[in-house]
Amino acid sequence: MILAGIAALISASALAQVGKPYIHDPSTIMECDGKYYTFGTGVNGLMSEDGWNWHSGAIRPHHGAAPDAIKIGDRYLVGFSSTGGGLGGGHAGNILTMWTKTLDPSSPDFGYTEPRVVASSNVDEDCDSIDIGLFLDPTSGRLWCSFGTYFGFIRMCELDPVTGGRKEGTEDIDIAIDCEASDIIYNDGWYYLLGTHGTCCDGVNSTYNIVCGRSRNVTGPFIDNVGRDMIKGGGKMVVPAEQRAVGAGHFGREVLEEGVEKVSFHWEADFDQSGRSVLVIRPLLWKNGWPVAGQKFEDGLYSILSERRGYALELSVDFVRLAGGMRGWWAREDETVISLEDQKLEDVVALWPEGRTGVRIGDNMFRPHQKWQIEAVPEAGGFLGGPYVKIVIAGTDRALTATAAKEVEAAPFTGAPEQLWRLDQLTDGTWRIMPKSVPGCTEPLCLVSIADSTPTLGKFDFNSDNSKWSFTALKY
Repeated sequence: MILAGIAALISASALAQVGKPYIHDPSTIMECDGKYYTFGTGVNGLMSEDGWNWHSGAIRPHHGAAPDAIKIGDRYLVGFSSTGGGLGGGHAGNILTMWTKTLDPSSPDFGYTEPRVVASSNVDEDCDSIDIGLFLDPTSGRLWCSFGTYFGFIRMCELDPVTGGRKEGTEDIDIAIDCEASDIIYNDGWYYLLGTHGTCCDGVNSTYNIVCGRSRNVTGPFIDNVGRDMIKGGGKMVVPAEQRAVGAGHFGREVLEEGVEKVSFHWEADFDQSGRSVLVIRPLLWKNGWPVAGQKFEDGLYSILSERRGYALELSVDFVRLAGGMRGWWAREDETVISLEDQKLEDVVALWPEGRTGVRIGDNMFRPHQKWQIEAVPEAGGFLGGPYVKIVIAGTDRALTATAAKEVEAAPFTGAPEQLWRLDQLTDGTWRIMPKSVPGCTEPLCLVSIADSTPTLGKFDFNSDNSKWSFTALKY
């Protein structure tokens, strides 16, 4: 019963981050001096030392609504809105921006410049100045700001990347309707406009979801997957609701390295956290040229398959044949059909060597030496978007372990850093498997296939299937 309770707790917290991740309208997550920060509506915001366990600690003055943040050079530009969006009884509001050298409140360099207004709306305006999204175009270096809600158009304007103020002589551009909390990103020659569609601020009844369109031009038109213009209400789904969480809103993209991306947003209501609005981080995948949120890895029993050949990660032990043999097609038609039993751990474990055991890759036969139990280790912390896990042969304590020789083996689980693993779903849907640390090594390494049957540790290369793995869920 105790183990079942722990498993239920892990499962419940897996919908969002752990700690106290309570926030509404989170800004894009920023990394600063090894810590992570995000700001929200009406409060300062959250911070995390590892990207998994979040708590209060991010500070920004003036509060306001629906902020965003971006790093430009060695400074951080933070934007927010004052009223607007129906807040305070009207649609009049301002979008403001301010700079800081650091997001760490304990740093002597911490402090914000006076905010400056970059966009405004009147009571009867056909656009609300709220829900800022900041975008620095990697192809031109131009800085853009998008804003607006359901009460009119989503608009964008150009800002000066040096001052953070509005670029002189520019006009607002209408780019979408029927959404809010907009953001623009760039990928592989396309500009994507992300918007939050549906109803906000209604807890467990909120219908928020995140949609997008794309364009070859930074200012649009942004067209969805079936040809609808977002200026006419189009939008392809990016983040829908889940079974125990609803109201996905306020998209943020974090590119960690080639092939490793994250999407951040909030659930308006996480059913397993009292229906509160919480910060969520998921893998960001790209499918057929469109962004889509991946899923958080769930504890369970798995085969671990190399993308190089499709073979399974396994203990280096002798293969034990099952009883029987070939059953031909010539059996009698009236013969009773039965289900054959899987090979059981107790049938073979006595034949395995004790202590540390080698690991290899072989034909996937779903045998006990190929069945890995993968579970989060709550006390081990995590990384941006997930907890560290242990990977053990099911029914044993033989854990996948990184060695000082930059190899892998199975050894009794002790909770050492070389037995803790980070699982990142990559932008193509495959996975990277990376130890928390490798004894005597400071460079980041991951599990790779250097031959069809040989796993080892090496540098991650997104463009090589040697660095990629997939998981097949198994029944107990």
